[in-house]
Amino acid sequence: MAELATRVGSVELPTPVLTASGCAAAGRELSAFVDLRQVGGVVTKSIMALPRSGRPTPRMVETPSGMLNSIGLQGPGIDSFLADDLPWLLGTGTRAVVSIAGGSTEEYGVLARRLSDAWHGGLRPSAVEVNISCPNVANRGLVFACDPVSAAAAVAVAREVLPPELPMWVKLSPDVTDIVAIAAVAVDAGADALCLVNTTLGMAIDHATLRPRLGGVTGGLSGPAIRPIAVRCVYQVAAAFPEVPIVGIGGVQHGWDAVELVAAGASAVQVGTAIFGDPSAPQRIADEMSAALDEIGVPSVADAVGAAHRGGAG
Repeated sequence: MAELATRVGSVELPTPVLTASGCAAAGRELSAFVDLRQVGGVVTKSIMALPRSGRPTPRMVETPSGMLNSIGLQGPGIDSFLADDLPWLLGTGTRAVVSIAGGSTEEYGVLARRLSDAWHGGLRPSAVEVNISCPNVANRGLVFACDPVSAAAAVAVAREVLPPELPMWVKLSPDVTDIVAIAAVAVDAGADALCLVNTTLGMAIDHATLRPRLGGVTGGLSGPAIRPIAVRCVYQVAAAFPEVPIVGIGGVQHGWDAVELVAAGASAVQVGTAIFGDPSAPQRIADEMSAALDEIGVPSVADAVGAAHRGGAG
C-alpha cells in the first residue's frame, strides 16, 4: 500500500486527510466514531472573538450534489474555546489546526493575540487556519478573500502577532475572478500554506412556497458539485506558486477525489460534507487513497503531489 505520511510545510501529518472547518466542531462529536490520532488532523470550527448565535433557521439544505449551509459562524467565542475545546482537542493527541474568522482586520489581530498568549502558556496547536471568507464590516460587507487589500490586511495582522514558529494557513474563497491574485497577496502577507477552497455562494428555492429555503437566503455550497472548482483552483495556484504548500478542500468523498486534489498540487486535503453522512470518512478516504495510488504504481502521497503538472503518474 502507498505511504500516506505527508507534510504541509513544517507540519507533519500521518495521513493527508484532515477534517474541514465547521464539519466536526472541535472534534468531540467525531471522537465517538474515529480515533482522532489516526486522522491527518482536526481543523476546528472557525472561532470568532465573541460568542455568536449565527444565522436564522433553516440553516442547511440538501442539494442533488452536496448541500448548502448558512450557519453564520455560530460559536462560543475565543474565551470558551481556549478554556474548554482546545485543551480537550490537544489532549487527544491529534494534530489540531485552529481556524479563526473575523468581521474586521482588528478582530483577526485580537484572535491572533489570544492564540499567541495561549501558545506561550502551553496550548500549542499544529497550525492556525486564517479563514478570510468572511464579510468585512468596515468595507461594505465585502468578503475579505474577495478583495486583495482586505485579504492582505487580515493575513498580515495575524502573522505579525502569531508566534513565528506557529504555521499560519490561509483559507481562500473560490468566488473570485482570479484566485492566483488573491493567493499572491496572502503569500506576500505571510501565509505559510494556502487552503483551497471554501464553499461557493449558492441558493435554493422552495418548490411549494417559491421562497428561499435558507433562513439567511444564501449559503455556502459544498460537496461533489464544487470538486472540479477546487481542483482547478489548486492547480492554478500550485502552478503559480510551486513552493507554497496547499491543502485541497472541496467535494472529497472517496479516495480518488483526494488523489485528484493531490495531483493538482495539494499536499493534504480536508473532508467536510462527507462526514455528515459518514463520520468515519477521514479514515476511510485515507485508506482508499493508499489503495488508489498503489493501483497506479505511485509509492507515496509525496510522489503524487503535483503529478498533473509533470504529466501524470507515468
